[in-house]
Amino acid sequence: MTAKPTGLLGHRYQLKELIGRGGMASVYRAADNRLGRDVAIKVFTTVAIEQDDIQRQQAEINVLASLSHHSLVTLFDVGVHRATPDRRQIFLVMELIDGVDLRERLLEGPLSVRNISQVGYDLAEGLEYIHGRGIVHRDIKPANILLAQYSSRFRARAKLTDFGIALSPASERLTNGGMTSGTAAYLSPEQARGEEVGPPSDIYALGLVLLECFTRELAFPGQPVPAAVARLLRDPVIPASISPAWRDLLSTMLARDPADRPDIGEVVLALRQAVITETGRHRGEETSPLVTDEAGRMAAVARLQILDTPPDGTFDRITALAARIFSVPISIMSIVDQDRIWFKSHAGLDLEQISRDPGLCASAIMQDRPWVIEDARTDVRALANPLVSGGFGLQFYAGVPLRTRDGFNLGTLCVLDFEPRTVTDAEIETLGDLAALVMNELELRLEYGRDLTRPAPASAGAP
Repeated sequence: MTAKPTGLLGHRYQLKELIGRGGMASVYRAADNRLGRDVAIKVFTTVAIEQDDIQRQQAEINVLASLSHHSLVTLFDVGVHRATPDRRQIFLVMELIDGVDLRERLLEGPLSVRNISQVGYDLAEGLEYIHGRGIVHRDIKPANILLAQYSSRFRARAKLTDFGIALSPASERLTNGGMTSGTAAYLSPEQARGEEVGPPSDIYALGLVLLECFTRELAFPGQPVPAAVARLLRDPVIPASISPAWRDLLSTMLARDPADRPDIGEVVLALRQAVITETGRHRGEETSPLVTDEAGRMAAVARLQILDTPPDGTFDRITALAARIFSVPISIMSIVDQDRIWFKSHAGLDLEQISRDPGLCASAIMQDRPWVIEDARTDVRALANPLVSGGFGLQFYAGVPLRTRDGFNLGTLCVLDFEPRTVTDAEIETLGDLAALVMNELELRLEYGRDLTRPAPASAGAP
């Protein structure tokens, strides 16, 4: 174990507490006195440094310095610290991630399928970036995946770190012939055989990590050699409790033959769709249990007798008011049926209904709060939606569920735009108030027995 370096590193970095330690280096939180910020500094050991170790350290520097992506930890600076007159230490100055690594997170408790999808999508994007530059990471494991929490409003972003044994076009293979690099529990079969590896090896390791996110258990536990050999003899067990779509994806990523695995572009697309699908579903404990009762929800829709009813002046004035308040071209009062979204009232749109599948309202009713997509061009929940990617050109959506008194979401009051935009809490509160007016009118009509199949006067219930 190497003692913590003393004094300023590079004449500007003051080491603080130790935050991680590996076989070749220690990582510290440090203060950058020049820029007034905290950073992470990886200091390589000075004990028994061989020429191969120096080459490996320099290789990591070269790899990291060439990369810039939101799913990778950013390298800020490199330097050499003179520990003693005859000993020097290479150090890397990196982005400090506020958050835990995936290994620690899995020890805390299970991840939702939505969170697993998001972690997988982030990592796949990062791998697509490095593979496109001829780099193979070769050591993907939960301990090398940091979960950055930039803001309490947004989910954590997974970031890949530790490129110490990565292969780049400019680096040589530094292991001896037949010697395996990587962590035994996450080796690909070709790594376990000591063969040359390529991008499929990273895809296999990512598959093992995602499988562990579901099970919170190693697919190949035990001592390094038996664990490495085990994957040559059998495929990892994928529990039947995992959805068919996820089982199919994991089984292809974990194929023993590298040629049978999907390329990283296919993995990115599959995981992006998984994020979209899981975001549109209920969110476990964050969602009202009543929202997940589709039969009960449809019974509430039928009870109000609102489907396929004539235009209604009351609701038309509310949607027109929402469009004016938000300065958007389209506002809709929607009711989500079993296989379609019925537009009971709409401003700026000459359309009565659409299929339920592409409609964002079908996702919004699965939430217990407003559902806002400020820029559909970059929001993974909407990227693959045909209303966004197709000719319609939707770029902004904000919807508030129309909720009955007993907790069922019938549809939404929503506003749409063809340009990205931001909304304030006050605006969302106003949209919620308008949605409450809609539901108050519906509940009053049901209570007093008014026939919703007859159009209301244009001024009835106008705000």
